[in-house]
Amino acid sequence: MSAGYQQGGYQQGGYRQGGQPRQRRPQGGPQQGGYGQQPAYQQAGRRPAPKRRKPRIGRIIGVVLVLLLAFGVGMWFYVDGSLRRIDALTDYEGRPADTPGTNWLLVGSDARDDLTEEQKAALSTGDAGGRRTDTIMLLHIPEGSGKSTLVSVPRDSYVDIPGNGKNKINAAFAFGGPSLLVQTVEGATGIHVDHYMEIGFGGFAGIVDAVGGVDMCIEEPMQDPLAGLDLQPGCQELDGAQALGFVRSRAFATADLQRVENQRKFLAALTDKATSFGTLANPFKAFPLLFAGTDSISVNSDDHLHHLAGMAFAMGGGVDTVTVPVGGTPTVPGAGSVVQWDRDNALRLFGALEKDEPVPADLLPAPK
Repeated sequence: MSAGYQQGGYQQGGYRQGGQPRQRRPQGGPQQGGYGQQPAYQQAGRRPAPKRRKPRIGRIIGVVLVLLLAFGVGMWFYVDGSLRRIDALTDYEGRPADTPGTNWLLVGSDARDDLTEEQKAALSTGDAGGRRTDTIMLLHIPEGSGKSTLVSVPRDSYVDIPGNGKNKINAAFAFGGPSLLVQTVEGATGIHVDHYMEIGFGGFAGIVDAVGGVDMCIEEPMQDPLAGLDLQPGCQELDGAQALGFVRSRAFATADLQRVENQRKFLAALTDKATSFGTLANPFKAFPLLFAGTDSISVNSDDHLHHLAGMAFAMGGGVDTVTVPVGGTPTVPGAGSVVQWDRDNALRLFGALEKDEPVPADLLPAPK
């Protein structure tokens, strides 16, 4: 065998020992697409695209919370700006000085102006003209700890009405609207009123329906065609129309005195449900409640949504309830059947509230 074969052919001509082809290095170098070729993005002068990072759960939760907070704040200011405001609290000569604690005058009027004929029929409101007060309550919230006190003022209470002589206290509302009613209540009680809230028939029923009804335990059958009421004994959930009939009805032996007790009982139950976690955490109840309140509640010109919230939560934890002590129910010429206060005990009641002290136990109703 020739030397060329041994040296150039077999060993150097492209074959390795064992007959396997030799792997040839690609020609042209790294710039020509051979061995060590640069990636296309480098040849084109582009940088590599940054790698996408997977979104972090914490960041997503943070963004959601910020959006919810912004929505809640925006909704709060929208509702606050939509409240109906009236000049109910005015200064006048001889007005009682500011007293410790916070005092609300809560008024339920028989206003029907915003109701359609169908709504009037459904709520059994009738078509009485003018505006009167079906409900007058004074709520005292103490500065420190302790329960709030909710005082019912019978609407037939016979008191002095500034500029109008003596008459039933609800006549003050008819004579001069909220401001004269506040002045009359302050004069009769000696209590300085800090805040005012008024609600009409339709608004009350709407708020009850917004929270999904309110549970009440009825002790005896209640039938009152004038109030559209027909309830059987037992614990049951009252819708807006039933609730309105329940707080309006005077079909009792003690007439208005029993009614004010029912009003306090229902208002406490309504407030407790409206401020419960089940209502506030449920947007299908919380938002309808906000909008129902906006459409139906009137407050003083200086009152805001946070004042209403504070009032509701002060009642949500339970309140002491009492009616102004009654001395008699005589018939007075020109006024009809009226409610006269027990002067001595009324002074004890309002004197305690004026000093931000607990109401004397003997004035509170006996627990049932």
